[in-house]
Amino acid sequence: MTLKVTREAFDEIRRASAEAGAIEACGLLLGCKAEGDESICEALETRNAHPKPRTHFEIEPQALINAYRDERSGGPRLMGYFHSHPNGKAVPSPTDQAQAPGDGRIWAIAAGRDVQFWRDEPGGFQPLDILIEEA
Repeated sequence: MTLKVTREAFDEIRRASAEAGAIEACGLLLGCKAEGDESICEALETRNAHPKPRTHFEIEPQALINAYRDERSGGPRLMGYFHSHPNGKAVPSPTDQAQAPGDGRIWAIAAGRDVQFWRDEPGGFQPLDILIEEA
C-alpha cells in the first residue's frame, strides 16, 4: 500500500524535528476528511510531555484528547503520530517497539532530513511507501 502525504504535512514533520534539536519532536498525523481516505493531510506538532525528552517521546495528553474529540465531531481522522530520533535513524527503536500498542496507526519517524513511515501492526512495525502530494 502507498500512503499519500501532503507536502505540507511532510515538511511540518521535518521542520518540527529540525527545530527540536536534541529533544525528540512529536505530534499527530491527521487524515483528510473524506471517509475511507488513508491520506495524511496534516502533521500537528505537540509538546513532548515525556520526562526524558532527549530519548523518549510522549504526545501531550490534552492534544491527543482534543484530536479524538475533533474526530468524533466530524473533524479529521487521527491517523497516527510522528516523532524524531535526533541521534538515530528513521526506523522504530527498541523503545518504540516496546511501547507501540499494535493498533494499526501510522508512525512517521524523522532523523535529520530522512522521514520514514510505518504501520504499527500487532506483529511489529511494517514499512510504508509514501507518495508526497503537491498542492
